[in-house]
Amino acid sequence: MIIYPAIDILGGKCVRLFKGRYDKVKKYFDDPLKVALKFVQDGAEFLHIIDLDGAKEGRPVNCEKIIQIARTFNMPIQVGGGIRDYQVAKTYLEGGINRLIFGTSAVKNPPLISEILANFPPDSVAISIDVDKGQVATDGWLQKSDLSPKSLIRKFRKIGVYQFIVTDINKDGTMNGPNFDLYEGLADCEIDLLAAGGISSLDDLKKLESLGLSGGIVGKAIYEGDINLKSAISCMKSGLAKRIIPCLDICDGRVVKGMNFRNLQDAGDPVDLSKLYCEMGADELIFLDITATNEKRKTLVKLVSRIAENISIPFTVGGGISSIEDIDALLKAGADKVSICSAAFRDPSLVEKAARKFGSQCIVISVDCAWNKDFWEIYVKGGSEATGADALSFAKKMASLGAGELLVNSLDRDGTCEGYDIELLKTISSVVNIPIIASSGAGCRLDFLKALTDGNADGALAANLFHYNKITIPEIKNYLKSNNIAIRI
Repeated sequence: MIIYPAIDILGGKCVRLFKGRYDKVKKYFDDPLKVALKFVQDGAEFLHIIDLDGAKEGRPVNCEKIIQIARTFNMPIQVGGGIRDYQVAKTYLEGGINRLIFGTSAVKNPPLISEILANFPPDSVAISIDVDKGQVATDGWLQKSDLSPKSLIRKFRKIGVYQFIVTDINKDGTMNGPNFDLYEGLADCEIDLLAAGGISSLDDLKKLESLGLSGGIVGKAIYEGDINLKSAISCMKSGLAKRIIPCLDICDGRVVKGMNFRNLQDAGDPVDLSKLYCEMGADELIFLDITATNEKRKTLVKLVSRIAENISIPFTVGGGISSIEDIDALLKAGADKVSICSAAFRDPSLVEKAARKFGSQCIVISVDCAWNKDFWEIYVKGGSEATGADALSFAKKMASLGAGELLVNSLDRDGTCEGYDIELLKTISSVVNIPIIASSGAGCRLDFLKALTDGNADGALAANLFHYNKITIPEIKNYLKSNNIAIRI
């Protein structure tokens, strides 16, 4: 379940209304851009922005400010308020906004929604359904229609909309809990349903998730301090399905594998293997250009683009990344995330800048380390150069700077098939509140189970086992499921 932190803009300021009433407004911050920055740094995956001035006047008022936020952070944003015609919708969507929210205009002008869907992806539209005592309200919640939420949902599902935001007007801004009965009654609609109004605690979010909702929009509870966004995101993610992730170590455009980052052998074509792993049910894919840093060159962007075109799962790319421009090029080539190691160690400010610009969800830090009899020591340059730095301190620093995830590589276990370094995983997971991926050493199904339970890892990565068909992804997933691990089959 995704937490959508809300930014409501009125008079250029960040505010919250009580039950949608403009005469009951509380200002929280002067600059919405700074609020967005804080949310991004806390790990937000999607921002929810409402132009209250636009909603009031029936035209976009804060469009430029909202597009500036989108271009500054390059992260998913949904926007509502004053979007009443196709040209305005086109301006937003071409300006970097991912999804537009339609309420009154959808009810009164359904052809507008059809026109947008004909020219933009289906997930670019969300219908906002505002409910007052079981009936849909429109015109700033002032007019009550004879429509029920379900009838409106059915109407727009027929034309291709599947994203819906349902708000109980009488709960909005009250912080006394959402209307769970309302959402439970919509559970059979087979839609992506977001709840808004009254969410005041982590327990509220968990209960909404248990009802099958895909997201919750939270505003006042964050501003008032009742919900800590960073902690809430971490907590909600901890209940997500564990991930099985094949890794493609790339050298000279081919997939290779060795032991302890040495003695590399050819393992196949990266595009063919990527397609195969996607078909086999991999949850994500990681591509590491392992010689890019040592050879002082950039990651193979064209190869990244070819792989991205052939898979439909999240795709992380690492190797030779040393600047914001490198990250931008890889994300534009089709990567969903980037993995940084040497550059993050040399210049930690890069991590902070990258998280701010692209969102924490895009930034993975590779923690390459080995035990030196005193502590786990960080290595850089593809595992070839010891730094003398402590891996735990490095991990904590990266998390504090905005990294969204850690890829924990044990150089001692790499390619050995002797099992993941559980003690390393457990120790790092205890000092950070962001997801970690276990890497290096997988040799059997039990190793995955131990990493995801004893090691507290959120995902487990492997290479040799998959490349040489020693064990398949479906076999691992079925085994984990039989051991009561939440896993996507």
